[in-house]
Amino acid sequence: VQLQASGGGLVQAGGSLRLSCSASRIMFRAYDMAWYRQAPGQERELVASISSDGGTTYANSVKGRFTISRDNFGDAVYLQMTSLKPEDTAVYYCNAEPPDGPGYWGEGTLVTVSS
Repeated sequence: VQLQASGGGLVQAGGSLRLSCSASRIMFRAYDMAWYRQAPGQERELVASISSDGGTTYANSVKGRFTISRDNFGDAVYLQMTSLKPEDTAVYYCNAEPPDGPGYWGEGTLVTVSS
């Protein structure tokens, strides 16, 4: 299983970024997908999730600013981030949860929001 995240970078407060996560070697459409983030000195936290049938959940801190979506044909999940704040600075990780069994993590992508 391979999850490849991309799209991170440096952006000014108020700006936007789109993260992508490409999956391989899994039955992607059967997996629940999620984005987590971990800021320096902080625990990893759930940012947004999208179930296999398209249902979404968001952390309160990103509601109205971030949108998670998935492409079951391209085996990818996306996180559109708008109105970014310095407190959104973190390493963002893609997560894949199968219907049963343990999930998988991808390498993180760093998002830095300057004030």
